[in-house]
Amino acid sequence: MQFDYALLSNEGEFTIFRYGDSVIRFKAPYSLEKYTAIKEWDKGYLVVMAKYKHNKESEEEYIDLIPILEKLYITPEEFLRPIKGVKIENA
Repeated sequence: MQFDYALLSNEGEFTIFRYGDSVIRFKAPYSLEKYTAIKEWDKGYLVVMAKYKHNKESEEEYIDLIPILEKLYITPEEFLRPIKGVKIENA
């Protein structure tokens, strides 16, 4: 069953973006503890709140999935089209 939302999380030094059967991992900032909120989803561009070790409060962070997908030879338009939103997946 295909859902209309994707999941964002982190594990160790990687950010993880899950949608359907696809799991995309990419390098996260070294001090990232966790993602705390999704502020905006715009067809591959994410504005998120992230908690880092060096700061007590969450900070605004930006993730652009389009160049990541292109480097993986995934057509961004096809992959991203059905995704209506992104949720935080807590480990």
